[in-house]
Amino acid sequence: MNGKNLLAIILIGTLIFSCKQIEEKNKATDSTEQVDSTIRQELIFPKGEKVTNNNFIGDVWVHMQVRADSVNQNSVGTVTFDPAARSNWHSHPNGQIIMALDGEGYYQEKGSAKKILYKGDVVKCPANTPHWHGASADKEFIQVAITSRIDGPTQWLEAVTEEEYAK
Repeated sequence: MNGKNLLAIILIGTLIFSCKQIEEKNKATDSTEQVDSTIRQELIFPKGEKVTNNNFIGDVWVHMQVRADSVNQNSVGTVTFDPAARSNWHSHPNGQIIMALDGEGYYQEKGSAKKILYKGDVVKCPANTPHWHGASADKEFIQVAITSRIDGPTQWLEAVTEEEYAK
């Protein structure tokens, strides 16, 4: 066997091996297209720390991207709500912006109807307006919350009752 034949055999073998690897990778990709929202979120921001205070009902995680300080008095955090998890009623002296990243969520201001939120929705919560937000009954909800701390911290109020949540 001369050098040209050996080189041809090596090239053909390499091509066949490469095609097999691409085929295997495509099969693996197809099977992972139904990745849950937690993994999709992890590609952008970590899920964060589980909330252990009494300001939420259900399992909730928070990852703070920006903490308010003397240079910039805005905080930015990603909040992940398990199905049926939600915040208590609360208000912000300078309002809040909620940006839905994934899942299905709810937002409600005191005295108004509950809104359903989906990926890409944005809500501007007015200053000093009691409201709550969280996940729908059967789907996780992931949001970014942007909150100004210029005129003080969040004012936490009572828990959202099951009747209020279900309305």
